[in-house]
Amino acid sequence: MKLGLTCPRFVWPGGDAAIAARFADVARGVEEAGLDSFWVMDHFFQIPNFGAAEDPMLEAYSALSYAAALTHRVTLGTLVTGVTYRQPSLLLKQVTTLDVLSGGRAVLGIGAGFHEEEHRGLGFRLPPVAERFERLEETLRIAKRMWGDGDAPYEGKHYRLQRTLNSPQALSRPHPPILIGGSGEQKTLRLVARYGDACNLFHGADIPHKLGVLRAHCEAEGRPYEAIEKTLHMRVPEGQSLGESVERCGELAEQGIEHVIIAMPDPSTDVSLHHLGELARQVHDTK
Repeated sequence: MKLGLTCPRFVWPGGDAAIAARFADVARGVEEAGLDSFWVMDHFFQIPNFGAAEDPMLEAYSALSYAAALTHRVTLGTLVTGVTYRQPSLLLKQVTTLDVLSGGRAVLGIGAGFHEEEHRGLGFRLPPVAERFERLEETLRIAKRMWGDGDAPYEGKHYRLQRTLNSPQALSRPHPPILIGGSGEQKTLRLVARYGDACNLFHGADIPHKLGVLRAHCEAEGRPYEAIEKTLHMRVPEGQSLGESVERCGELAEQGIEHVIIAMPDPSTDVSLHHLGELARQVHDTK
């Protein structure tokens, strides 16, 4: 099993001036602890599950580029980019740039988007759900085009690109992995089977059922189920022991999860980083 960390909060002693140093401690600590991946949310306001809207929130791709300069091995991505925040061509240019500057360590984490308060506040349009999924699928098609050979135009319902030029190209081959977040059975998991390299489920989902649905979609699309990495986002509450974390990861592995991405109350502390290091050492042996 692989282990990753997501850093969803930036409230630290010292206020905004302390964010850069504490975030650097987390990024370096993740790599030194032996984890496999490092993630941030792609939001502009903090979301309710993690704090107040007014809490500090870093722009995701700027933060990941900073983390790339501080690390050498871990993969880097968002959990997940909302398709409504950027034009697909800009998003793919950002992920490509991250991949090139990190030596081939970028992941495109993407989903349909949801946070209405953030959209209203900053002037982003939040389309109806059906349209968001149409835009998500078009973005995934554009990704395949921009990370492929040539620069042919793309003509879709929502996006039109006269020239899908992408230079420099990503270093990852055949392209940076595409992780699609969410567990919707009719749309999201179908898109995972059609376009994705990884799914991302939330803690508390009926994992065997959701993975069974994904398997059926893979069969319908003619893709090997084994080609999809099964990831899950899990929060580690304050005070959870190492033994409890190891046990939970073992349970998830038995249910088919291959990569657990955890969130901790404050991953920058020595206690948290020790917990992560010991957890990584043990879950890497989980079958």
